[in-house]
Amino acid sequence: MNSDRCQHVFTAIDKINRQDPNKLTINQESIAKELVYGHQMTACLNKYWPNANECLQIAVRAQHVKRWHIARSEYPTGKQGYLTWRKELGKMHADIAKKIMLEHGYNEQEAEHTAKIIRKEKLKRDQDSQTLEDVACLVFLQHYFAPFAEKHSDEKVISILQKTWRKMSDKSHEIALKLTLPEHLAALVNKALS
Repeated sequence: MNSDRCQHVFTAIDKINRQDPNKLTINQESIAKELVYGHQMTACLNKYWPNANECLQIAVRAQHVKRWHIARSEYPTGKQGYLTWRKELGKMHADIAKKIMLEHGYNEQEAEHTAKIIRKEKLKRDQDSQTLEDVACLVFLQHYFAPFAEKHSDEKVISILQKTWRKMSDKSHEIALKLTLPEHLAALVNKALS
C-alpha cells in the first residue's frame, strides 16, 4: 500500500502527462500517450515487483514524464543525436520527479535517489535502476513491440531485441520468455536469442 504522499506524487505526474498532445485510442477514447505509458509502467512493476520501494515506484511512473517537451527532431539524426536526446530527456524526467517529490514531503535524499534511478545511473549495479530498465523493456515488449516491428525490417527488429535483451536482468528475461506474443513476433524473439 502506497503512502498518501506517494499517491499525491502519482497524481501530479499524471496531471502533467495528461497534457501530452500525442494521443492513443483505447476503447474508442483518445487518451494522452504518456499518461497511458505511465500507468502501463506502474502495472508492470506492481505485477512483477510488488514490494518495490516508493522511490522506485515514483521513478517508474515518471520515466517519461513530459516526454513530448523535448522533440527528437531537435537533435541530429544518427546514433549520437539519439543518445544525446535520450540523455537530455532522462535529465528532464529526473528533475521533474525530484521537484514533485520535494513538494510532497519527501526529503532531498529520497528525491535524489529517485532522480538517479530515472537517469539510470549505475545500471546493472544499482538494483532500483536495473528494475526500472527491466520494467521499461517488458512494457516495450508487451505494448509497443508489435507496432515497432510493423514499421521496421526483421533485421532491425532482431538487432533492437538483442540490444534490449542485453540491458535486462535474469529475472526479466524469465518474465519476457513467458509473455504471450503473436506468432511472428515470438519467432523474431527466438531468432534474436539464438
